[in-house]
Amino acid sequence: MERISLFIITKNEEAKIAQCIASAKDLVSEIVVVDAYSKDKTAEIAARAGALVFQRPFDGFTTQKNFALSKVSSPWALNLDADEILSGELKEQIRALLPNTKHAGFNILFSNFFLGKHMKHSGLNHEYHIRLVRTDKAHYEGGLVHEGLKVDGTIGTINAPVQHYSYDSIESYFRKFNKYTTLAAQQMHKNGRKCQVLLVLLTIPFEFIKRYILKLGILDGMHGFLWASFSSFYVFVKYMKLWALQHKDAQ
Repeated sequence: MERISLFIITKNEEAKIAQCIASAKDLVSEIVVVDAYSKDKTAEIAARAGALVFQRPFDGFTTQKNFALSKVSSPWALNLDADEILSGELKEQIRALLPNTKHAGFNILFSNFFLGKHMKHSGLNHEYHIRLVRTDKAHYEGGLVHEGLKVDGTIGTINAPVQHYSYDSIESYFRKFNKYTTLAAQQMHKNGRKCQVLLVLLTIPFEFIKRYILKLGILDGMHGFLWASFSSFYVFVKYMKLWALQHKDAQ
């Protein structure tokens, strides 16, 4: 089978990085971790697990992941976040597919967990992301947040999942929430977007209805209600942070 490198970007992920790496060690021949100067033992744990660890300041997801991809030496590159784990079924399918494929990359199914619950609805089911690519055929495009892999060639699909344990607690959710809403507001501000308060107020109930009713979050019980509520609040906070940046400019 062709060689695969795993690459991960990290920041204070000491509780999860070892499990992430362990899930891929029997599949990949190289592990690259780019750490944004974590204040915990993330870099040390990754190095002990056999990763090549690089450290650089975080200046956006796009640039951080392109840097990580540039350090990969294998023909194929697999990207995971520290809170993601490869399933055994996925590894079997990758081993079977790569020797004869003509694709330059693969969309992979994600199985999402929120506060310990497998989310079967809420817009979190049937979610796919391009995570496995030919190293010389791919690069990241985007801004500070919402980066995406641009692949020169055809994209296949793998229906075996990456298991994504995104938030173990409400506290961990809002720690990331604050970071992502700030980055999103900064990117919108950089792009010249304006906060239109009336439009935001109309958007919030739609965001809740979309996730809780249209995407059947109601069937995920209280977890679905929380996900829909938090996601709606995310939109509100993101735009209020954009408003604050505009207000600062005006002053």
